[in-house]
Amino acid sequence: MVRVTSVLQIGSRHLSSHVSSKLVLASASPRRVELLTQIGITPAAIAPADIDETPLKDESPRRLALRLAEEKAKAVADGHDGAYVLAADTVVACGQRALGKPEDAAEARKFLGMLSGRRHRVYGGICVIAPDGTLRSRVVETQVIFRSLNEGDIRRYLASDEWQGKAGAYGIQGLAAVFIRQISGSYSNVVGLSLYDTDALLRGLGYFPEAG
Repeated sequence: MVRVTSVLQIGSRHLSSHVSSKLVLASASPRRVELLTQIGITPAAIAPADIDETPLKDESPRRLALRLAEEKAKAVADGHDGAYVLAADTVVACGQRALGKPEDAAEARKFLGMLSGRRHRVYGGICVIAPDGTLRSRVVETQVIFRSLNEGDIRRYLASDEWQGKAGAYGIQGLAAVFIRQISGSYSNVVGLSLYDTDALLRGLGYFPEAG
């Protein structure tokens, strides 16, 4: 498991010394909301970022996950002065190929076939922007090994529709759990947000959820 962290000052959005407890989640993912709830954090607002998620030429899956998380956070922070903004992006990588969210069942079948019987990596980009404009981000890597999938496995999973909206065409927290032979690293990262790393970034910037 590898973590890469970067720190950047992106401007002065809020110069008060008061530490805000307001958190805006720059994601529409219900899985990320559920994960945050698990550690006692309820976003004050959910504001999905509207950005182009197309990979750049020769961009590695790791770099893609980090860049998209940072771009999402920056896009949403512009309209939420005085708040902490949390953004994340998940990229499933088979070798150096990034597997995004499949557009249809045919592409989902292709992705599952590629992952069958192989080790792949899940890169989770996380970015937090504090009220004063300080940006901190990191990439979390989890290694996952699928067992070999037969036609029946793939057909049943496609019929469940759980592949829809999932990077790499699977969700580890659902029926695809039976495909996982081994995992090394953060489980919650594969679900959509590494809770350990998210908590570390938020605390490092002075964010603590309100009690009660």
